[in-house]
Amino acid sequence: MTSASTPRNLRAELDTLTTEAFRPELAEIDQLPTLDIARLMNGEDASVPAAVASRLPEIAAAIDAVAERMARGGRLVYAGAGTAGRLGVLDASECPPTFNTDPTEVVGLIAGGPEAMVTSIEGAEDSKDLARTDLDALLLTPDDTVVGISASGRTPYAVGAVEHARGQGALTIGLSCNPGSALAAAAEHGIEVVVGPELLTGSTRLKAGTAQKLVLNMLSTITMIRLGKTYGNLMVDVRASNEKLRARSRRIVALATGATDPDIERALTEAGGEVKTAILILLADTDGPTATRLLTDSGGHLRAALKSAGE
Repeated sequence: MTSASTPRNLRAELDTLTTEAFRPELAEIDQLPTLDIARLMNGEDASVPAAVASRLPEIAAAIDAVAERMARGGRLVYAGAGTAGRLGVLDASECPPTFNTDPTEVVGLIAGGPEAMVTSIEGAEDSKDLARTDLDALLLTPDDTVVGISASGRTPYAVGAVEHARGQGALTIGLSCNPGSALAAAAEHGIEVVVGPELLTGSTRLKAGTAQKLVLNMLSTITMIRLGKTYGNLMVDVRASNEKLRARSRRIVALATGATDPDIERALTEAGGEVKTAILILLADTDGPTATRLLTDSGGHLRAALKSAGE
């Protein structure tokens, strides 16, 4: 625990947080039939999208700022503890197979390191110093973005990560589920998705976790759309690393081009398995090297490459 916190004043601080509030109307939830509890949980979950919707302008502004920096070679770094940290690591780990990003482009940091993904690392979330150490290992630049994630908005690891990153000139985003949070105040872009008290008092893996997952989905997905990682709603940068994804690659090429299976196989072979290149080969009626050059010249944006091919 940090020197500024004691069990007494930390308890008083938690008493002020909506995510920690006690709901007396649910005090006998354990006496209800299972179906009734399930209905209650489902009703709680249904309120989360509206809470996210109320923060869409802030989310969109943050995404545009992230995309601008990533287009210059910057990285997207998530930093959090516990559930929040795990959600960041999850989102980061999904980007390479979905968008063919390098594992170093979207990074998830969790207080306590990889072991904390499956085991509680006591005290790690209370350390701002640990956040600084973890970020210093990445050698931050002004083109990088650090997203601190914390349901309470007070977790020292997340707040410390944002404070340190901002001091290094990186873009900072603070994602929390309480109003007036220290995390949002520390960041250039504060996103506070207020979902209210949880079904189980203080169990922020529930509504708060769902809200964080929805926002992280937006941050990474829409940023990748802005970076040209999609063509319409097709994942044209998908990495075909297993049979399911290889089948998906063929399907994406088919949906984008309407080509026959033999032509799709030929284009994918010529493109070295790169879906975006194969689509350009087919739609622009060109060869692999030319398609690769056009995509490079267009910064990886397929629509721009197609326009150049037609000029």
